[in-house]
Amino acid sequence: MMAKGRLRPGFLVVFRREFDRFSRRRLLLFLTTVLPLLLMGVLAVVFSAGLATRLPIAVLDLDGTDLSRTIIRTVDATPDTAVTRRVTDLAEGRQLILSGDVRGLLMLPRNLERDVYGGRRPEVVFFYNTQTMTSGNLVLRGVNSAVPAVAAGIRLSLRTAEGQPLEAAQAALAPIPVQVNPLFNPTLNYAHFLLAALLPSVLQVIVVTTMAYAVGLDVETSHRLRVLRRLGGGLWPAMAGKILPYTLLFLVVLGIADWVLFGVLGMPLRGNRYLLILAGILFILADQFIGVLLALLLRPMASAISIGTLLMAPAFGFMGIGFPRIGMNAFAYNWGQMIPGTWYLMARIDQTIRGTPLYLSWTPIAVLLFMVLLFASLTALRLEVIRTRRRPLPIQQTTVEGASE
Repeated sequence: MMAKGRLRPGFLVVFRREFDRFSRRRLLLFLTTVLPLLLMGVLAVVFSAGLATRLPIAVLDLDGTDLSRTIIRTVDATPDTAVTRRVTDLAEGRQLILSGDVRGLLMLPRNLERDVYGGRRPEVVFFYNTQTMTSGNLVLRGVNSAVPAVAAGIRLSLRTAEGQPLEAAQAALAPIPVQVNPLFNPTLNYAHFLLAALLPSVLQVIVVTTMAYAVGLDVETSHRLRVLRRLGGGLWPAMAGKILPYTLLFLVVLGIADWVLFGVLGMPLRGNRYLLILAGILFILADQFIGVLLALLLRPMASAISIGTLLMAPAFGFMGIGFPRIGMNAFAYNWGQMIPGTWYLMARIDQTIRGTPLYLSWTPIAVLLFMVLLFASLTALRLEVIRTRRRPLPIQQTTVEGASE
């Protein structure tokens, strides 16, 4: 290390000082590396299976015939559901759903077989908890695929029993066949879609709050700000030297997360990897400048951290992953528009799952670049205001006439 007398103020001095600060302030090191990697590791373990299968459901069989048992076996054979409980009444089934022991209740009514073969249309009822959207929709999908399959088999057997040829009976049952081909996530793998969105959402909150904390340490009081300016030889090089170490660390964290997604969990990369890297850099910089700007505008430092958390914590709900943004009200939609993570996820999904061509993928990149330039300009404007206020006033000399020597 350079001797104290030879240490010249400038960008590198502040840059090295920030890395030295990690050894003295363990909280900074924890916020920038340990915490995001720990959270991402937990999320990766939770979603490592990719798709929830064999979710437990209960059955209330009021018919007890061969047909009802066939329906139960078919439902149990689907990959989405597993019949784990038999109940005797609706109250027992409701209690099991509320307690979380099962995800749904299939009720087969009395005289089901008699009504089906008699040409009537009995109803098979399925109860599930709509508050648990993911698991509820999965078990509903399993039941919706199993019961119509049994019904179609019965109708086919009735037609063939009447002497109709098998091919004609199949054509009559499905005169217009529908072929469904999921384009972007055919396996419905949550690691490829939901986890890929959760990781940047968590990192976004950490980046903003960490930068508000790190910059707040040096700008919360006038004395600390003067020290930072002297070390950097000016506010501009000092702030650049302070921001860059965190940029590098956050990019390393994002790179490790992507390595887990692509290398371990097998997430597809159908687009341009360099465009994805560019989007990641712009995403980190935009979030950093938001945290820096909050630290420069708000006092004390705790206020900047609180406001940063308030702005970014609901980000996942407004970025259009769990709920489509086109269906949001104006407040939620515009909030999502102002969050860098929304545009980063758009570019991320385009270049991973969808494989969108380059000429269609520049819009989120352009918006992220605009955000970086906007927040950087506002930060520069705030620094200029601070620099102007801290400039010493010129000393005016006055001569007093008639003063004695």
